[in-house]
Amino acid sequence: MSNLTDENITSNNVKSYLNHYALGVSYNTIKRHLSVLINEARNIGMNSNPMEGVKGKKTKAKLHKPYKDINLILDEIKLFSDNLYLCCIMTYGCLLRPHREIRELKWSDFSDDLSYIHLSGNRNKSGKNRIVPVPIYIRELLVKGQPHHNIFTGTIRPLNEDYFKTLWGRFKRVSKLLEQDQTLYSFRHSGAIEIFKRTGSITKLQKAMGHSSINVSLTYLRGLEIAELKEVDMPMV
Repeated sequence: MSNLTDENITSNNVKSYLNHYALGVSYNTIKRHLSVLINEARNIGMNSNPMEGVKGKKTKAKLHKPYKDINLILDEIKLFSDNLYLCCIMTYGCLLRPHREIRELKWSDFSDDLSYIHLSGNRNKSGKNRIVPVPIYIRELLVKGQPHHNIFTGTIRPLNEDYFKTLWGRFKRVSKLLEQDQTLYSFRHSGAIEIFKRTGSITKLQKAMGHSSINVSLTYLRGLEIAELKEVDMPMV
């Protein structure tokens, strides 16, 4: 839309621009950004509202199939790559998101005894400060370095944004254990299932996952295919 002026931008122009984004998440994100810009333009004198009638795109929840035997798949990953292994076990055990929250971790994010990770709101998706416990089986893998050094690179620079995505793609091609729809995020989902099964608390799950609201966690549980009813809840004859 770079060749358009504020007088001739129409909803059709906006729709045509948004249709370049096939994925619903990208489409809706760009739509929100355009809405902010156009609202500001209207505040300073733009007469038309080209966002009128432009609807968001419904997105289908992506299924990240959980792992049946977490230790088995982790053992296979450990033989493939130490960095990927640490990322996966932290995704599972700390319930952090791999591509940013884990990839960007510095030693200063950990408590002195490595038992907690502290992430500020600008470092995680929810936008809220998070304090995450670090299980003993993860602490045993960690050798603390300089405070401002990245835990993977040992320097102030983190791994590149696509590092784990690329590494996972390579592992996927050689793995003998991965099943259809099992992804890097399946470790986070598998960890969430364990927490919910052990605690039965949606509030604890929300806090552990760093979700912005319980409603997000409820939606997340539906994606995890956790049965809300047990046999004892069913009608008796």
